[in-house]
Amino acid sequence: MAVHSKARPTVGHLPESSRGELDAAVSELADQSQRWAELAIERRIDYLHSLSEGTLRVARGQVEAATAAEGVPFASTAAGEEWLGGPYVTLRMLRLLTATLESLRDTGRVPIEQDDVRVRANGQLAVRVFPGDLIDRLLYGGFEAEVWMQSGVTPDTLHDNTAAFYREPTPRGKVALVLGAGNVASIGPLDAVHKLFAEGQVVVLKLNPVNEYLGPFIEDAFSALVRDGFFRVVYGGAEVGAHLVAHPAIDEIHITGSERSHDAIVFGPGEQGAARKARNQPLIDKRITSELGNVSPVILVPGDWSRADLRFHAESIATQMFQNGGYNCNACKVIITSRHWPQRQAFMDSLRTVLRSLPPRPAYYPGAEDRYDHFLAAHPGSEVIGRRRPGVLPPALMADLDAAAGDLPAYRSESFCPITGETALGGTDAAEFLRRAVEFCNERLHGTLNAGIVVHPKTERQLGDTLDQAVEELRYGSVAINHWPALSYGLGTTTWGAYPGHTLGDIQSGIGVVHNALLFDRPEKSVIEGPFRVFPKPAWFVTHKRGHLVGERLTQLEASPGLRAVPPVVLAAIRG
Repeated sequence: MAVHSKARPTVGHLPESSRGELDAAVSELADQSQRWAELAIERRIDYLHSLSEGTLRVARGQVEAATAAEGVPFASTAAGEEWLGGPYVTLRMLRLLTATLESLRDTGRVPIEQDDVRVRANGQLAVRVFPGDLIDRLLYGGFEAEVWMQSGVTPDTLHDNTAAFYREPTPRGKVALVLGAGNVASIGPLDAVHKLFAEGQVVVLKLNPVNEYLGPFIEDAFSALVRDGFFRVVYGGAEVGAHLVAHPAIDEIHITGSERSHDAIVFGPGEQGAARKARNQPLIDKRITSELGNVSPVILVPGDWSRADLRFHAESIATQMFQNGGYNCNACKVIITSRHWPQRQAFMDSLRTVLRSLPPRPAYYPGAEDRYDHFLAAHPGSEVIGRRRPGVLPPALMADLDAAAGDLPAYRSESFCPITGETALGGTDAAEFLRRAVEFCNERLHGTLNAGIVVHPKTERQLGDTLDQAVEELRYGSVAINHWPALSYGLGTTTWGAYPGHTLGDIQSGIGVVHNALLFDRPEKSVIEGPFRVFPKPAWFVTHKRGHLVGERLTQLEASPGLRAVPPVVLAAIRG
């Protein structure tokens, strides 16, 4: 059973009753951790099937609860965001992970075909991970994704650099604490799934108070794991998290949230915490992984775009700004354009038109209005697109930011609200602009989680190897061409996390990856490319008229994959 600590005592004053309940839950997990570590793959597969059944069972109720909590109608396209970001992506990940474990059981290897492995011009190994089957090809025609490996991984050593936990002859049981985020329903459960099935650890999931209403649904979906002592959900504020972080039976911690929250956990709050960070003296002597925020850039490579091109990508950028009200770590935060692109103003005007057409969203995430006001004040000339009223934040643009300015908040801090900047760079041609844009992203923008590049097919042909080199040089954990890098979160076989190399003292977007259904041990980045424009309109677009229907039907398809489930999805998508 879950541990409920609904009271909100101040930090450091956790009641003895709550402390006892938490300790009992952790103790039970610790008692079962070795049994879980040694569990046969066949039994793990059984648990994955149970998780899939449970996720489908609670899907509709979970989406209803999420839309109610966030103040959007259940029968609206905005509800599609909850289907896609909740049960759909969870079921997809569970299905793909099941296939990987079945392959490990039957062959001792993850399911990677030799034809999907290539060596790039610089000697780096790349593995094609999407599309995976005919249904992927039908639903995501023209989309492809690869995972690029870190230096030292070769075709001959690839399988020695996958599924590390399953190669351990005598794995040691561990208890992982997952500190879930409060903005997207699948984050906490999928982080827990990663710890359970990729790293072989039992899990206590502490929900963020913002979305702890999801707890009963998660407990129901994970009921078999709860019953057998491998998983627990706990509730409460910072005092509960602090108690668990310091608990001697907790072996590892995974954090999803902001860099500020991470540093408060690792080094402590306030001036003393800042001093400890400066001395690189963390309070915690445990392995800590994390997926944190990002000032996510989208580079618009100049080219000759049609009116339909401008509109499509205006809708795409608007989606990246305003989906989930803007409370996404992968939301577009800086649009990078070319100062010499004749269509720069036409694109920005098209974006404004799309943003004006969007229905208002309640500002459900705590602190959003204060952050919004801070960014508006720090960037004079910002444009609020829509009517501001209490509890509602319309999208806002900080256009024409000075690329040579100092540490603008727009470049150094993730706003985590619906406000996005735009800056223009020079360059005599598309290739020179792209080189400058890559340098700007790497050197000026904070974080390394994800970045996007939008490039017309004709311009892409003219660029030749320059585009591939730009993707190679971008120091981000996911790079998407022509579409929202959030796809890397949802495809399952792609990895999701920061570019490797961060430390606790310079954490930026975090350490480690999650999702990663093929269990790569040493990925560098995931790279996704899709067509410059696609039809039907992608279901994740905030301008889709039937996103809720597509999301629900995709969820049903993932629960029972088959070609007969494809036409209902396509029909709803076409009508969007």
